[in-house]
Amino acid sequence: MWLLEQADAAAVLPEIILAVIAMVLLMVGVFRKGETANFVNLASLFGLAVVALLVIFGGSGRMTAFGGAFVVDTFARVMKVLILFGSAAAITLSVHFMKEQKIEKFEYPILILLATVGMMMMVSANDLISLYMGLELQSLALYVVAAIDRDNARSSEAGLKYFVLGALSSGMLLYGASLIYGFTGATGFPEIAAATAAGAGGLGVLFGIVFVIAGLAFKVSAVPFHMWTPDVYEGSPTPVTAFFSAAPKVAAMALLVRTVFAPFSGLVPDWQQILVFVSIASMVLGAFAAIGQTNIKRLLAYSSIGNMGYALVGLAAGTQEGVRGVIIYMMIYMIMTLGSFACVIAMARKGRQVEEISDLAGLARTDKMLAFVLAMLMFSLAGIPPLAGFFAKYFVFLAAIQANLVTLAVIGVVASVVGAYYYLRIVKIMYFDEPAPGFDPMHGEVRLIAVLAGAFSLVFVLIAQPLVNLAGAAAASLF
Repeated sequence: MWLLEQADAAAVLPEIILAVIAMVLLMVGVFRKGETANFVNLASLFGLAVVALLVIFGGSGRMTAFGGAFVVDTFARVMKVLILFGSAAAITLSVHFMKEQKIEKFEYPILILLATVGMMMMVSANDLISLYMGLELQSLALYVVAAIDRDNARSSEAGLKYFVLGALSSGMLLYGASLIYGFTGATGFPEIAAATAAGAGGLGVLFGIVFVIAGLAFKVSAVPFHMWTPDVYEGSPTPVTAFFSAAPKVAAMALLVRTVFAPFSGLVPDWQQILVFVSIASMVLGAFAAIGQTNIKRLLAYSSIGNMGYALVGLAAGTQEGVRGVIIYMMIYMIMTLGSFACVIAMARKGRQVEEISDLAGLARTDKMLAFVLAMLMFSLAGIPPLAGFFAKYFVFLAAIQANLVTLAVIGVVASVVGAYYYLRIVKIMYFDEPAPGFDPMHGEVRLIAVLAGAFSLVFVLIAQPLVNLAGAAAASLF
């Protein structure tokens, strides 16, 4: 029994340490006199770095805990490191922004830490119950973070919309999980896989899969469960929006990958049809709905919906190559979107944030560096070679073609061409329109993240092979 508990502790040690750090910092913030936000921010970043090192060097091979409900494999480790990086970047982007907007609160980084614990649990979930626990731990923290600017009506509205629609999606997911449990008699993914292989469930399990995928599609803001995304992205403070678009998307996509492959690997033709529909709808809506947007955060919200559609192309393939494509896509997407939001955070005049695309007019003449970085990120998001975004789409479309989903890949390419219009429009406004008043000087950490993201998009072609090999190893651990 002691050995089992020791093995459990080894598997969940990163999550335990991060949760303890969050609790300690909460007590520090509550009981320490004076301003504690800076200390909590720095301690949170240090904690995330320590946990990331623990995930990377804390063991290899496959480990399970709590009777198989929690699993740590190469796939989980890679996605957890991505999530920890995304959370650290979000805290870094928020430091000066929160102070200038007078909404600095020590609870903000602590909520991000707690959400990150939930996201790490989601990635390792190997049971319907652990899946739901991780999902709700993440979601409850995110509902509060969305409405962190309590005196701003838009932020409060964003938090309320996210909460109400999130509760609806959780209900759908729970209903699907109860159907799957009812027809297979199991909640563990291996046991469900064995039951479905033996012919248990039939139509009842299929209905359960539909509801579970619907609940998870909400978390990745895939159509038709995307309705919260534009309003929440626009209403939340910009660093919060950057966080929403990065780490939680990676965690939800990783959970979706494990949920369809671990328990339902024998039902690929059934769930493949659902994912093909969701993927096409997301790509098409993301491509066309963003065209008329004037607010850059709303435009990036529709861009995010479209990008999740492209990632789902790889998942719909139902193959190891498809999962490799999804991992590469999420890796590249997260860095591109963090860089894009760093550029949006830099859009400030006299301490006041501006969000209209027209405010970028003539940026190339007032801030050459910012204009160049944002242009590179827009080209990359549009999928123009040889930038990183091109390779992200290449791997998912290649996996779809290899799985005989040629029509899906063609629709993806057409949607990508349509979507390129609104990315290139931003570049045209920055380089060819009459200059608008210049922005305030960028803070060092915002400039660093923007430049690193732009550099990653440029040099990905040179460092692609090790990252592709890593994604391949992570995908292989699921099969």
